[in-house]
Amino acid sequence: MRTGPRVLDAQQIALRTNVSAWKPRMTDRITPERRSWNMSRIKGRDTGPEKCVRSLLHGLGLRFTLRNTRLPGKPDIVLPRWRTVIFVHGCFWHRHENCHNNVMPKTRPEFWEKKLGENVARDQRSVAAMRQLGWRVHVIWECEVADEAKLRRSLQRVFKVAP
Repeated sequence: MRTGPRVLDAQQIALRTNVSAWKPRMTDRITPERRSWNMSRIKGRDTGPEKCVRSLLHGLGLRFTLRNTRLPGKPDIVLPRWRTVIFVHGCFWHRHENCHNNVMPKTRPEFWEKKLGENVARDQRSVAAMRQLGWRVHVIWECEVADEAKLRRSLQRVFKVAP
């Protein structure tokens, strides 16, 4: 049993006034300084997908070096014997086309479009420079690592290694 006037929240008011475009706003619970600190801790190397690819390569008997800084684009994995480099790209950060992980953030879209576009342009320059130097270049996407059996078969084909 209720006493006193009924209090309506914003969603109920929007529904009663037939406003169909009402959406709840998400507020950030942490300060901009803390958000910046969190983002600065996102790893750019030794990521899970990269470790998985390295493990598969090693299991196939392939030996490699990591992040040769003298090569353009600092490839994640360098296989000098095959004159091949492998870039392991995150789908979001490197804009993997038609991938469910490639979602543009809703906040500050201009910033993200510029930032991620620069990443893609840099990737293209790195791949072109590596090919110009006579290296074979392979890009493995984060979403491809989920199916290890398929990735293993792909690596076996690329390096012509028996299973």
